[in-house]
Amino acid sequence: MPETTSSQQGRGGMSEQRRRRVRLEISREAARLFWKQGVDGTSGDQIAEAVGLSTRTIWRHFRSKESCAEPIVMQSVEWSMDALRRWPPHLSLEEQFTAETERFGREATEEFQVDIILGVKMVRLGDTEPALRTAWLMACDEAERELVGIIAARLGREPGDLDVRMHAAAASAAVRVINEDVGAGLLEGVDPREYADAPRLIANAVRRATGGAVGDAVSERPPEQKQPASRHDLGRT
Repeated sequence: MPETTSSQQGRGGMSEQRRRRVRLEISREAARLFWKQGVDGTSGDQIAEAVGLSTRTIWRHFRSKESCAEPIVMQSVEWSMDALRRWPPHLSLEEQFTAETERFGREATEEFQVDIILGVKMVRLGDTEPALRTAWLMACDEAERELVGIIAARLGREPGDLDVRMHAAAASAAVRVINEDVGAGLLEGVDPREYADAPRLIANAVRRATGGAVGDAVSERPPEQKQPASRHDLGRT
């Protein structure tokens, strides 16, 4: 009997990468429909038709129609987390987010940029749709859990340290509120140039939330070195 590789997970030997891709495709179409006609006005059959799959396949990947929004919401959170994973000790938080924002503008695929906008729309729709709000808060909780390790490593502390966990919770909440505020403004038609200082806004919010423990550089700047490749390569698969 052939050995099952780590990439052959899920039903019918579907690879994990393929499964994630299918879930994201479903999520995109569900998000578009939710934004266009509301959650109540959208059925599982409509989502299936939009993505070109059977309704049965939709329910094989998602527990409910509302949960279809989760991957696209997580996609927007994932960009911020990828920037934090790559945050070198010699850069402040605003320097890191400024560099990552510039990189996003240069290298992000059009599809990934559209995904980010769809995620913002789902977060906004969550103001009136509790199930979508839950998807957003679940994504933020996942980000907070990973942020514990990032902050612990940056401060030279253990992930189980109470202060580290409190800093992660506070920083995550600060970033969430800023993201909600900026996203709402953009959807209401505010000129994107009004948010040109978003990296500084986020960094200052994190500093205030953590009492200054998180946000500054923690080491001297090293000699010029090559920037590591992004884990998610800005939407490329």
